[in-house]
Amino acid sequence: MKLKLSRSGALAHSIAAITAINSVGAFGAEAVEEIVVMAQRRAESIQEVPLAVSAFTGEFVRDTHLDDIKDLIKFTPGITGNSHDSFIDTLSIRGIITNDFGVGGDPSVGVFKNNLYQGRNGVVVTTLYDVERAELLRGPQGFLFGRNSIGGAISVFTKRPEFSSTDGYASVDVGERGHFVAEGAVTIPVADNFGFRVAGFHSQEDGYVNNVFNPQQDDLIEHDNSGGRVSARFQEETLEVNLMVEYEQRRQSGSMYRATEKGETWDAWLVLDPNIGMPRDNRDISSNMGLGEEDDSNIWTLGLQVDWDLGFATLSSQTGYKDHEYDYAEDFDAMPIAVNDYAQNQEGNYFEQELRLVSQGSDALSWYAGVSYYREEIDVLFSQHADEDVMCAFYYEGATCATEFPGFTYSPVGLLERNRDKGTYEGWATYVDLTYDLNDRVDASLGVRYTYDEKRFKLNALPVESELGPFWALGFTTDGYLSDSKDWDEFTPRLIVRYRPDDDWMLFGSVTRGYKSGGFGSFAITPEDIPFGSVGVTQAEAQPDTFEPETVWSYEIGTKGEIYDGRVRVAGNVYYYTYEDLQVNVPGTGGGIVVDNVGNVDGWGVEGTLEWIVTDNVDLYLASAYADSEATNAQALCDGSNACDGQPLPQVPEYSGSAVVNLHVPARDGDVVFSAELYGQTRTYGGLEQLSEGVNDAYADLTLRGGYRATAGWSVIAYVENVTDSVYYDGVADGGDILPAHYFGPSRPRTVGLQMSWDF
Repeated sequence: MKLKLSRSGALAHSIAAITAINSVGAFGAEAVEEIVVMAQRRAESIQEVPLAVSAFTGEFVRDTHLDDIKDLIKFTPGITGNSHDSFIDTLSIRGIITNDFGVGGDPSVGVFKNNLYQGRNGVVVTTLYDVERAELLRGPQGFLFGRNSIGGAISVFTKRPEFSSTDGYASVDVGERGHFVAEGAVTIPVADNFGFRVAGFHSQEDGYVNNVFNPQQDDLIEHDNSGGRVSARFQEETLEVNLMVEYEQRRQSGSMYRATEKGETWDAWLVLDPNIGMPRDNRDISSNMGLGEEDDSNIWTLGLQVDWDLGFATLSSQTGYKDHEYDYAEDFDAMPIAVNDYAQNQEGNYFEQELRLVSQGSDALSWYAGVSYYREEIDVLFSQHADEDVMCAFYYEGATCATEFPGFTYSPVGLLERNRDKGTYEGWATYVDLTYDLNDRVDASLGVRYTYDEKRFKLNALPVESELGPFWALGFTTDGYLSDSKDWDEFTPRLIVRYRPDDDWMLFGSVTRGYKSGGFGSFAITPEDIPFGSVGVTQAEAQPDTFEPETVWSYEIGTKGEIYDGRVRVAGNVYYYTYEDLQVNVPGTGGGIVVDNVGNVDGWGVEGTLEWIVTDNVDLYLASAYADSEATNAQALCDGSNACDGQPLPQVPEYSGSAVVNLHVPARDGDVVFSAELYGQTRTYGGLEQLSEGVNDAYADLTLRGGYRATAGWSVIAYVENVTDSVYYDGVADGGDILPAHYFGPSRPRTVGLQMSWDF
């Protein structure tokens, strides 16, 4: 049955998008309860939305300990690539991934909070607390948000104040390794149409990775994060205003790397230094960390949404502003010698404004239209450090710099190559989407978006103190800033047809064009024939290197429905896409990082979910995905050969999935509850060539929870996360030239804890 809203209820529902389910699986329910989402700018049952979308309530997020936005992918089919840091360059939706960790491009996966764009590495990852719901949309998204998202989108909505009464929650979670999480929120009604909601959290945990190179160092992959949010809401008959002010401070470890101890580069290093072997415990590392290790950020967010009921339509204004500081450091070479210590000191701000008009009523024709603007300023200092003698030993067959270069004077800071990048990016877009009911069973939607992006970028490769000069990381220095500006634009259409054979089932098909703007490489200049090792390159000789947009055509068919009187709900879809001009890192003229447009990919896959109330006491959630792809014209990634043609995309598992089983037994004013959560994936590879040294094995992670939930609102739940103490990694990279193949992000070990909550 198509969900329609009366004019009087349209404004409140379209803004609040009330969620009817308390988590995945509702204890004692006779049917799987409805989740209402805003995936098409209107409040609709998720079963009515003709898109591949998964939705989770705030209660589910809290009960399953989903800490930040990347944790949501554990239970979402078709999305993989969680990691333990503030980067999203491993996040993949159907194989479409962000391949550039610099600041001259844009992410392939858009992340939004209360419809506001969350930005790039260092600012995009924030903690999940006091969440109303989360929606994860797979496939290109150009009609739902102010910014394009070529791969898909993660959209989180925080809870807003109510006016009728004071409500809220408090939760404390304690566990092994000093694990402690406290969070809570309270709504404070001021008047019948005005109120506040105040929420906050603190989370800390000691590390679990030992660095054998420095036994005195505290265990790594630890964190100490805190934040708070104040939301205000005002409502009258035709107007609603929502204001959000949020701050988060994150103090945690950067990514941890461990050499796979395989491959030609590793063998070459063993010849030079037989003592660089990795520790026996596969979670531990051996890294010198010449620039330290940190992943620290301070993030301010301001959001304002104003909605006017105009009778025939709702006019919404969305204004957002973010300001951040970000400091990051890691040992990228994964070895106990200084080959590539990396640091990033970043600050920036982002402003956005969107206006949209959404039709009301129950006419055969419904529509929405919008226009948006954004402006971003970013300023980053990149540092890459190495030991001078280590570099000389590798490139000059074991020689020291002093023997290779008579009279060589060593630098007290070693080989330190740094560059400072500044960018000013702005753009605007306009879109319109029309849906027409052809009859009681069939409707069709046609939309088109126009996007314009302009980027002004400048790069300053700083002088190098070492007598080796710009020896490896960049291969050049500049005489001040080299600058350039470019702009791109694109029309992207979308067509959706939806068919309802009966009130319980819906089928849909869609064709969507996806687009991501071009950009600038953060570590390269053009033309490429500037000799490697050049010092003092001027604006007259070179400019920052650029890359062009990437695009995708995505085709999808799917179905959603219910059987057994609503006790079983299923959703499934098949997709196919052609992905062109991928923005990827390619070998440059030296050891630096060049981003270029390479190749084409044909990809397809199957995704599905099942929610089943098995009995009055047991419910089940299953999600699974299969993905396949084939790359062509990728010679730049395979030493100029055709060896990569026909190969699947790296970092993307062929199979991935998750399951949640909930059991409850009534017991004295409450329920004894038990749950099991399982997620995992098949093996992945570090590159298109599928080299044996760059393999990340399949894994599965099991969590068990059990305890008591009282009808009065309090609960005590014990848990064991990663029950089998499975060791796996966020990802793997092939390495190359001087860098060996390496794993990154070892898994969190078995963790026992207790969570106590009170909802009031």
